[in-house]
Amino acid sequence: MPLPDHPQLDWRDETIPVSRAFDDPYFSLAGGLEETRHVFLTGNQLPHRFRDGFHIAELGFGTGLNLLATLLTHPGDGHLRYTSFEAFPMPAPDIARALRAFPELAEIAQLFLEQWATGATTLHFPNLTATVILGDARKTLPAWRGKADAWFLDGFSPAKNPELWSPELMHEIARHTALGGTFATYTAAGHVRRALTEAGFTVTRQPGFGRKRHMTTGYLPTASDAN
Repeated sequence: MPLPDHPQLDWRDETIPVSRAFDDPYFSLAGGLEETRHVFLTGNQLPHRFRDGFHIAELGFGTGLNLLATLLTHPGDGHLRYTSFEAFPMPAPDIARALRAFPELAEIAQLFLEQWATGATTLHFPNLTATVILGDARKTLPAWRGKADAWFLDGFSPAKNPELWSPELMHEIARHTALGGTFATYTAAGHVRRALTEAGFTVTRQPGFGRKRHMTTGYLPTASDAN
């Protein structure tokens, strides 16, 4: 199987990588780490739901920022699992350049980069194991046997990367979510919310981060929710 291509990048303000293919930055120009905390952690009620074996899954690994923010917020007991789907893995030197914008991540980023630079796709941390599944998520997600307790839906903008927000892929997200599991995403695009609703999630529009008025969260109902 051929290795996925690395992304072609431009750099904004020397630190923010922008995908040439999708003309979209990898993280918020207004504060990438703060957006991750607001959208993906708070949006999934994390770290409050963490327990041993809790499983996070993600569409769009990018710079690894969401992974590192998760590690930073989970210094306590219990081992987490983290699975990310990425079509265009960024080389370690480019990730290192991007992560310099977040000095508070420096220590954990070093541990991540030392592993990523070797080509490893299973990454080991003191209380979390991450697996990055390379390739087109439209093929790799249906073949995945796992189920997530929380999803970070962090692909490029639906307007610029619609393939990663299709109804078919949103159904796969639901199929790979544990009952009572949640998702969060920065986008509030109507067609994305409809696709997630049709896939079986209870969907809510929430206040967004920075200039974004809204974002979207949701959960997969359990049998008791219907009673």
